[in-house]
Amino acid sequence: MTDTSSFKSNAHILVVEDDASLCEWIVNYLIKYNYEVSIANQGDMALLLIKEDNPDLVLLDINLPVKDGFEVCKEARLFYTNPILMMTASDDELDEVLGLEIGADDYITKPIRPRALLARIKLLLKKRSESMEEDTVVSELSFGCFKLDKTSRTVWLNGSAINISSNEYELLLILCSHAGVTMSREQLLSQLRGINYDGFDRTIDTMISRIRKKLNDDMANPKRIKTVWGKGYIFAPDAW
Repeated sequence: MTDTSSFKSNAHILVVEDDASLCEWIVNYLIKYNYEVSIANQGDMALLLIKEDNPDLVLLDINLPVKDGFEVCKEARLFYTNPILMMTASDDELDEVLGLEIGADDYITKPIRPRALLARIKLLLKKRSESMEEDTVVSELSFGCFKLDKTSRTVWLNGSAINISSNEYELLLILCSHAGVTMSREQLLSQLRGINYDGFDRTIDTMISRIRKKLNDDMANPKRIKTVWGKGYIFAPDAW
């Protein structure tokens, strides 16, 4: 079990939840651990606050008035690169897949378990911090028309920046940092989310498909991020 009892943080979290009692409980719980917390109770307000405040993490409910969580996540990913943790009362796997496809970093179902929520937040913020520290060592990875700028956490293709989520950036960074090397789903999932691959989790496959589309790869016969059947994926350094 992850020990979160002594974890303190002054990171800024935007809680987007229209259930007043649940929102109050989450806010009070996060403040207890020294988080700076702001609140939005509808989707359009959330987008304004994300753009104005650039919080370190957004805790985003799916069922919201005006704009639902899926709409908020999709629109926010046009300008926001920090982690988005989605929450829902539904245990439908399709909700999880859709959330990850449009750029969410992780997913938690209601009823919210406080220690599980804190552990997920802690992991996402830790990954973000470690990535930013690593990015200062080597500032750029470049392969032909492809460039990944670690300082700005931006991915460029043919001289144009592409819209990419924080999780997509992290996965792409792992792959191109090991260009020419086959990375298994287990390795990728472990480095990306800090959990073991159970043989059923399709998160990596979903994200790879989304990244391929954004990088103009051949979806029927990928050449830039190749599938090595039975083994994993490989970033092809000579395909750019």
